[in-house]
Amino acid sequence: MFKKQLRYCCLVLAVVIVGCAKRGTITGGLKDTIAPVLKSSVPKNYTTNFTGKTIKITFDEYIKLKNVNKQLVISPPMNTAPIITPTNASKYITIKINDTLQPNTTYSFNFGQSIEDNNESIPYSQFKYIFSTGAYIDSLALSGTIKDAYDKKTESSVTVMLYEVDEKFNDSVIYKQNPRYVTTTMDSAKTFKLENLKAGKYLLVGLKDVNSNYKFNPKTEKIGFQKQYITIPNDTLYELELFKEVPKFKAYKPAQASGNRLLMGYEGKSATPKIELRKGNEPLDAIVTKFPGKDSLQIWYKPIKLPAETKTDSLHLMVSNDKFSENFTIKIKNQKVDTLSLTPNYKGELPLREKFALTASVPLTKFDVSKMQLVNKDSVAVAFKIDYNELKQELAFDFPKDPLQKYKLTLMPGALTDYLEQVNDTLVYKMNTQNSSDYGNLSIKLENVRQFPIIVELTDNKGLVLYSAYSEDRAQIDFSLVKPALFTLRVIYDENKNKEWDTGSFLEKRQSEEVIYFPKEIDVRANWDVEQSFNLKQ
Repeated sequence: MFKKQLRYCCLVLAVVIVGCAKRGTITGGLKDTIAPVLKSSVPKNYTTNFTGKTIKITFDEYIKLKNVNKQLVISPPMNTAPIITPTNASKYITIKINDTLQPNTTYSFNFGQSIEDNNESIPYSQFKYIFSTGAYIDSLALSGTIKDAYDKKTESSVTVMLYEVDEKFNDSVIYKQNPRYVTTTMDSAKTFKLENLKAGKYLLVGLKDVNSNYKFNPKTEKIGFQKQYITIPNDTLYELELFKEVPKFKAYKPAQASGNRLLMGYEGKSATPKIELRKGNEPLDAIVTKFPGKDSLQIWYKPIKLPAETKTDSLHLMVSNDKFSENFTIKIKNQKVDTLSLTPNYKGELPLREKFALTASVPLTKFDVSKMQLVNKDSVAVAFKIDYNELKQELAFDFPKDPLQKYKLTLMPGALTDYLEQVNDTLVYKMNTQNSSDYGNLSIKLENVRQFPIIVELTDNKGLVLYSAYSEDRAQIDFSLVKPALFTLRVIYDENKNKEWDTGSFLEKRQSEEVIYFPKEIDVRANWDVEQSFNLKQ
């Protein structure tokens, strides 16, 4: 009996020993979800009468700096950037100031999201170190919102600046000097707040600062500004609308593109400039058209055949537009001339509300309608009108279209003659229409229209204009026979009545024309009639 009990005890003991010896998994405890905590700083945060050159900030755990050059915002900006160390994991940050500090000024170092816990990358969000070279810390603030003047989507990381309006102030400061105060909207934020400001009179500016230099470059950057100077203290919530300025017209030296054409790049508005083309003292006839898809103009002239012994010759071009005027000399040589071809805007299906058009490779100058024929599927002639846009080199055919119909347009030889006296061969274009039930109808009822005229546009989700209407007095806009889609609706107040949206100008103190977006997408489906009210008073 004793032996059996002894065996049983030994067996239990062995099981216990094996269980104790079994390999386990170390969990490491709970995951750290707490951001680093400021432990101390020398000098202390919010120090006054600051005279030092070095600041040391200590945290309760190891931290790392991430994108500190992009995230750190110093206000007022320093001409020489401070040195921030170390770059590896550490419990402290050292700021070495390399600039001469302004007297009686409050400085703010906003680290944004750049300070992170070393292990879990948890950010110490918007940590600020603040000091004053004077006897007190400036404590006034200014807030507002950012939006794009034209696009529905607002730019991210917009720099908002205040320029002190004093006896030295003029409008050129935004191009040449740093602002007095600065902040940045982080990521997708549409709001801003400038803090630690002193009382005074300021110019408020928002900038998509591509160069990160706090200076406005009109060629690459968007700007928004308050037309009237602001006074601080002020509890007004300001709105800045960002826009891209259109530079003044400037033409670049043309180059020969073919035996009868020059290609001239330009910047600024694309209105056709006045041009004079000469060969020596002999004036040449010329036509100016737009090069598709680029900021370039095509200058067409009759081919010039150079003698075999002459490899190159010169043309002289004078270009003028508004305040711009310049003379160019262009070397030309014998090259092939352009040949006439025509490209249709639609192949196969022709939408019921659209016009059929042909784009010519060479400007057209003569149209013989007697050599053009349009018939339907029953070979019945259909009346039509033509309209030629010289700048676009586009010939449009306007005719009534019926649902579920087929059309055939025939251009017989000589129907079209181009600038070089070339004529078309026989050309046949076939097109068909869908049933009206394949389209939708959208009726927009506008409320509280401030003034006319207005431009009403339907765009896709990328801002591409799909349908447009212009109204000089009507508050109800009907878009019939539109292709089913989700539309973004916007209304533009056409202040200068030129039937297009116009951007602003900082030096002219002119804001962009106002654009108002309907807050939701509008779903138009096939065989649907949609009625939508839009209150423009927001």
